[in-house]
Amino acid sequence: MHPTHAQTSVHAAILTVSDTRTMENDKSGQHIQSLLKAAEFDVVQYRIVKDEQQAITSQVHSWCEDPTINAIIVTGGTGFTPRDITYEALTSLFEKEMSGFGELFRSLSYTDIGPRAMFSRAVAGCKNKTAIYALPGSTNAVKLGMNQLIIPTVQHFIGELNRQ
Repeated sequence: MHPTHAQTSVHAAILTVSDTRTMENDKSGQHIQSLLKAAEFDVVQYRIVKDEQQAITSQVHSWCEDPTINAIIVTGGTGFTPRDITYEALTSLFEKEMSGFGELFRSLSYTDIGPRAMFSRAVAGCKNKTAIYALPGSTNAVKLGMNQLIIPTVQHFIGELNRQ
């Protein structure tokens, strides 16, 4: 029988990528935090960085080196404006990319927003036994990704990354 890792502890860090959000008005980051806590997962860190590749990669790399963090959820910067570089920043760090995450996210989004779903560059992967996810910055996208994809599978993802 394949392990489900249902008992795996989740110790998450949340990163909002935005030139305009603050801790007070970051609805998406706050929503991720409340959903993780409702699922009885531990939120270890929560930060906001500008839409700059160096800022994103530096923070995510640092968290991947932190043994108290095993999951990172990034929100924002996944679109096609010139400042949207979360996808490039994260994929440059990944040891492995979970292509099914982005595919499923866009498929589920299509039900809600139609063909505009294809403009999302939601992505997931791993580095140093740390699960990493990137969601769009909209609250609806965060709800969809967290409730339908991340919360139900993050323990399995972390468990697989740590399997011998």
